[in-house]
Amino acid sequence: MKILEEFRAFIARGNVIDLAVGVILGAAFGKIVNSLVSDVIMPPIGLLLQNVNFSDLFFTLNAQSYPSLALAREAGAPLIAYGAFVSVLIEFLIVAACVFFLVKVINRLHRKQTAATPPPEPPRSEVLLEEIRDALREMRKP
Repeated sequence: MKILEEFRAFIARGNVIDLAVGVILGAAFGKIVNSLVSDVIMPPIGLLLQNVNFSDLFFTLNAQSYPSLALAREAGAPLIAYGAFVSVLIEFLIVAACVFFLVKVINRLHRKQTAATPPPEPPRSEVLLEEIRDALREMRKP
């Protein structure tokens, strides 16, 4: 029973719940970015490059020719699907940019919040030590 109580306390802590929410939102955000890249960004780029479908760009390592990536995979050909890599790389750059701007906004809000709160008063012992230090400096002056 003690293990169940410890487990319940562990789950109920704010950090675990925050992490779970972050993972769920991150997965949903990843799907949105994936759709943005594959459905919105890559088609116009492919059109500009003479109707190139990036997800179908590949080259085989066995020097054989295949009309499509699906047929090459079906044949079990050794290949490098660099078009899929380009799409994933663009997805990563978009996610990284979004995270960068999110962190930038959070840092700006955090700086405003910390600037608004005055620093706490130093303890009385620290004030006395500073006064003693200043008095000793005055005594040493010629």
